Amino acid sequence: MILINLLPHREEKRRQRKRAYFISLGVSALVGAGIVLGWYTVLQQMTANQESRNAFLKAEIARLDAQIKDIATLRSEIEALKARQKAVEDLQTDRNVPVYLLNELVKQTPEGVYLTNIRQNGQIVSLTGVAQTNERVSEFLRNTLYNSTWLERPELLEIKTSSTTSARDQRRLYDFSLRVTIKRQQAAAAAPAVPASGAAPAAAPAKSS
Repeated sequence: MILINLLPHREEKRRQRKRAYFISLGVSALVGAGIVLGWYTVLQQMTANQESRNAFLKAEIARLDAQIKDIATLRSEIEALKARQKAVEDLQTDRNVPVYLLNELVKQTPEGVYLTNIRQNGQIVSLTGVAQTNERVSEFLRNTLYNSTWLERPELLEIKTSSTTSARDQRRLYDFSLRVTIKRQQAAAAAPAVPASGAAPAAAPAKSS
């Protein structure tokens, strides 16, 4: 028996292909949407993790900033304490400087030199006096430059013939003025070397040749 299909089979196949196409298209769209949703979820998770790390870093930075401020405050307090300590040490040293200064001038002033005035301004000491010869003044400068543990940087300001030379005394004298610098850094080390009761005279003693 021969069967004849009188239905429009071509249209039916076309509809089946179209239905399969739309089904595959829908499945592809669903798969794509799932992939996009999954990737979006991963990105959201990564963003949340990064924001959490950023918040942690900000908190740590704020904590470190507070510690840095504390350290800066401590450093300023330490510097202030060091400055006060140095001021106290300087006062302690300066209290004995006149004694050491006069004692040193006694040792370094050569014979034939008479100091008439001593004036201290901080670490600078101005000296005026009378000398029998220019060589005596030069010797005084050399002594303070090379032999003194307390004095340094001697500088001759003026030297001239004394106006006090009398007709009876034909020896020529020389008025001079100079200045020297006190070595502050050696005061503490040199302090024990000077006897406690050894106060120097108010001015360097006159020395005769």
